[in-house]
Amino acid sequence: MGNNLKTALLLGLMTGLFILGGDLIAGQEGMVAALVMAAMMNLGAYFFSDKLALAAYRAQPVSERQLPEVYAIMRGLVERNRLIMPRIYLIPSQSPNAFATGRSPQNAVVAVTQGLLQMLDRDELEGVLAHELAHVQNRDILIQSIAATVAGALTMLARMFYFTGGRRGGSRSALGPLGGMLFLLLAPLAAMLVQMAISRAREFEADATGARLAGSPYGLARALEKLERGATQIPMHNANPATAHMMIVSPLRGDGLMSLFRTHPPTRDRIERLIGHAPQSMWE
Repeated sequence: MGNNLKTALLLGLMTGLFILGGDLIAGQEGMVAALVMAAMMNLGAYFFSDKLALAAYRAQPVSERQLPEVYAIMRGLVERNRLIMPRIYLIPSQSPNAFATGRSPQNAVVAVTQGLLQMLDRDELEGVLAHELAHVQNRDILIQSIAATVAGALTMLARMFYFTGGRRGGSRSALGPLGGMLFLLLAPLAAMLVQMAISRAREFEADATGARLAGSPYGLARALEKLERGATQIPMHNANPATAHMMIVSPLRGDGLMSLFRTHPPTRDRIERLIGHAPQSMWE
């Protein structure tokens, strides 16, 4: 299944859960109220998420004189592919990583860490920058904002059920006490899992688009292998779960049940999709 189709189906599933839950719990008025409240919250996050993310990681704007190689590579990518030049920021961290933010190509920012610049060669750096440009071109910030809006609305509906006792128009919810309690517990979890699945689908799509923008998948594939090792060896101590999905590799580590909540696909799978096989050196 294509990543764009998968994203559309996941968004449709989340929206369907919201409509069903809203109708069963609070009727049309409660459903609309929760959606409006969640939309307002996420609208604010959509317009200010770039500033919040850059501030959280202490990223600072850098000039072409300060990072000439990054600017040269980025300028080549945008000129070859007829894109808009993003602003470049530097994150003062030795943990190798990067992210893109901004609600449109006109106000996009690509931020890279000091550790990433020290670890990667020119082709690998081009692959990473192309991946981040792909997020901007694919409007992933907008897609994630829509997913967050619906997920937030589902969570609000579950809370409304708790505070109203599951009453709909003066009568008990059609879910019943046990069904209502299950919805209260499971709806936010389901929304979170679907949101994570959308994020993973967007990473695959950004990898594929980035490889096309760079003209080759091999630089990005080698970069992902290095970044996965580097992020494990040098953790990003100020990593925030709310912004982890923005990074090219997850700054959060975890196995077992934690893998359900990963915002990124396994790096091995990403490399295998890019070049047709996974590098054995990662798991020897």
